[in-house]
Amino acid sequence: MKKEKNNSPSIVMIGSGNVGTQLGKRLQKRGQNVIQVFSRKAEKAEKLAKAIDSKWTNDLSKVIPNADLYIFAVHDDFIDDVAAELAKVIDAKSLVTHTSGATPSTVFKPYFERYGVFYPLQTFNINKRPAWSKIPVCLFSSEAADMKLLKSIANKISNKVYTLNDEQRGIAHVAAVFANNFSNHVFAVANNILKKEDLPFDLIRPLILETAEKIRNDEPGNMQTGPAIRGDEETIERHLNYLEKFEDWKEIYKLMTEQIKKYHL
Repeated sequence: MKKEKNNSPSIVMIGSGNVGTQLGKRLQKRGQNVIQVFSRKAEKAEKLAKAIDSKWTNDLSKVIPNADLYIFAVHDDFIDDVAAELAKVIDAKSLVTHTSGATPSTVFKPYFERYGVFYPLQTFNINKRPAWSKIPVCLFSSEAADMKLLKSIANKISNKVYTLNDEQRGIAHVAAVFANNFSNHVFAVANNILKKEDLPFDLIRPLILETAEKIRNDEPGNMQTGPAIRGDEETIERHLNYLEKFEDWKEIYKLMTEQIKKYHL
């Protein structure tokens, strides 16, 4: 059976890790025309390409040169190097974007005239399907005319589309690190404390989920609880005495307690 022609803008995915895989699958599911997947690792490129009925390559010199959009979903440290290589293959007027929250869009400026950002603000796992309709997609384009194309694609995959410049996106990324990476590390510390005392993580799993649920309709500051905000110095002292044997974790506890007192009392 002949494959039906897709009249959507042609897209090449540069990268097939966590972000590239999930974004590629979402684009394909929403009827977007991902015509090729590139990855240095052939098996990863082939796997994603098969999943979305696309072509693939692990050779940048064989990337299709006339796509409407190139989306870089690679490690921040590699964006510049990959862009420099790809500039030898595709036209300087090609529209290129990356999915990074922290890297300025101007990383592309030495190589391409039209560039921007297509940043889904979420943490991704290659094996866990994300709730794409609720994920903010942050866009930027060096050319106003290209924003229309980026918005049309973003609106196909998410109900939350924002236009952020490089500075705004960088600030959002700092906030995201606090909200996701740092909070998850604190969960890991809690898990390690429980493990050392032969206690199950399931004791606090419901608490973590309830904490996240409470901020669904309110600001986090309004939801703050615990001994620090209550000024319960006796409990704080008992906690610190216990943590004497875990110096690093004691420092985290002290810092967080001081921050809560400073900003919430």
